[in-house]
Amino acid sequence: MRIELSHNAPKENTMKTVLIAALLALAAPTLAAAATPIEAAIADPARTDKDRERDVREKPAEVMAFAGVKPGMTVVDMFAGGGYYTELLAGVVGSTGKVLSVNNVPYANYAKDDIKARFTEGRLTNVERRLVEMSSIHFPPKSVDLIYICMSYHDAFWVDEKEGWPDIDTDGFIESMKRMLKPGGKLLIIDHNAPAGTGAEMAGKAHRLNEEFAKKSLASHGFVLEKTYDGLRNKDDQLDKMVFDPAVRGKTDRYVHLYRVK
Repeated sequence: MRIELSHNAPKENTMKTVLIAALLALAAPTLAAAATPIEAAIADPARTDKDRERDVREKPAEVMAFAGVKPGMTVVDMFAGGGYYTELLAGVVGSTGKVLSVNNVPYANYAKDDIKARFTEGRLTNVERRLVEMSSIHFPPKSVDLIYICMSYHDAFWVDEKEGWPDIDTDGFIESMKRMLKPGGKLLIIDHNAPAGTGAEMAGKAHRLNEEFAKKSLASHGFVLEKTYDGLRNKDDQLDKMVFDPAVRGKTDRYVHLYRVK
């Protein structure tokens, strides 16, 4: 079959256009595949606008890369709340991995609307949701690569029976996490910093936990601080203010620690 070229388009230019189009078509799958698992999870069109707005302050790409999240891992999203990080982690670990999205009863009740919206039929098929008593979590030993606790480690030290928050055996909670980690497994903590010298009392007063206090609480159970990430720090935070105070909400000084077991 013979193709006639228009006299308004020189043969050479037309052939170049066809060649470029063909090369782009061949390259498109390669370019799409070049996105890392973390980039692909964040760019997933199924994610909500609400979650994407939160990305700006959470910097999930940097934090998950810092934590070493990879396809095939088994990750626990502890005190997962409505599942913002559960969904991101599920996207990264992929079909060969698994995410355990863990709440206790008060947390599940607090986040029930977000949970209902996120976990609709057929979504996040590599996620297993667990409702547990935090003082003693009975997961198979040495079965988890990474435990992720985003802005809720302080809740292990908080007691408010009137608000329905139970007294958690913090030592039992930490030991439970230690038991479930594989050799070489890691624990990531993100939390709101509190004034120097303060301890568990700030968990109730301001939903915060001092960075050094957090380190000591984990070190006493054999966790070693491996590295820190400073991308969520804010030196202008008023560390004694409740994190829900409009003056600091969304702008707290947050530390990010990655621990391993000795």
